[in-house]
Amino acid sequence: MIGISLLTLVPGRLGGSETYVRGLLQALGRVGELDYRVLLPPVAPDAAEGLPAVTATEYRRAETVPQRLAAMTLAAARPGPLRAHFRGADVVHYPLTLRLPATAPSVVTLHDVQHLDLPAMFPRGELLFRRLAWHRSVRGADRVIVISEFVRERAVARLGLDPARLRVVPLGLDHALLRPGAGEREPFLLYPARRWPHKNHERLFAAFALVRRARPELRLVLTGGGGAGGLPEGVESRGHVAFTEVVELMQRAAALVFPSLYEGFGLPPLEAMACGCPVASSNAAALPGTVGGAARLFDPHDPRSIADAVLDVLADPEPWAARGLARAAAFSWDATARATDAVYRELL
Repeated sequence: MIGISLLTLVPGRLGGSETYVRGLLQALGRVGELDYRVLLPPVAPDAAEGLPAVTATEYRRAETVPQRLAAMTLAAARPGPLRAHFRGADVVHYPLTLRLPATAPSVVTLHDVQHLDLPAMFPRGELLFRRLAWHRSVRGADRVIVISEFVRERAVARLGLDPARLRVVPLGLDHALLRPGAGEREPFLLYPARRWPHKNHERLFAAFALVRRARPELRLVLTGGGGAGGLPEGVESRGHVAFTEVVELMQRAAALVFPSLYEGFGLPPLEAMACGCPVASSNAAALPGTVGGAARLFDPHDPRSIADAVLDVLADPEPWAARGLARAAAFSWDATARATDAVYRELL
């Protein structure tokens, strides 16, 4: 039996990590060939996506950062009751990196090492927590799943992990949901990202002002919430919305622009491609490997470079849309689940 621990999941707060967890579990239910048991936190009792599950009532209910730190500290100090839920498990997987409760044999998913590559983006407390808890977790795991070749390279360079323990398993797409719409595309750009520092909204706003000199009819639509402060003219924020609404925006947008400074994988550009939406993307971190030549790349530190890429895509969108559809077809959650099952089998 394979145990899957989701104790640190907080719905709506973890961005792409939650997308990964839910996509993986749904696909394991479809194509997985092993027996699974999911351990859930009290704040996410329905997150098992149909797999057999139990809610860990012993784990403190936690949503805010201080609550989560307190819950994780207590769970690490008193792991016995939580470990009892995995009695009989042959392997335990920790898709959200932290091994809670720590058991062996174990598989950990490492999504990125941004705290090491861009430490200035993090508060001191979070940096210290990641260096203590994350590093101990991945170094103690028997296998570490990394979501891109970029993360594999950085994990070896920055954490000193043994390459023999690392397995690259890319993220997937839900092609039943992500597909081109029937209507015409509309004059707006889309950026689906919380306003975290590495998402680079301020340079995007500067670039958008340049774009509007040539295309004054354009709007910029944001989703994801977070951040503070006013928005420039022509920019609107939808806040945190359901993923179905994000998909509908991808089906209507003239283009998706993705100026992130750092991604361990970068799922939104692929999701937009699956919807037939042309993409202009940052050339930073994992993104060039993810988009694979199907997006117009730019330097995310340079607003002029961002603006030029967007204008190029808008001037001739059809070839970018066609390349994007072909690229997106190479990714599926079923493939992610099968590759993850193969990692489990290595330890059985």
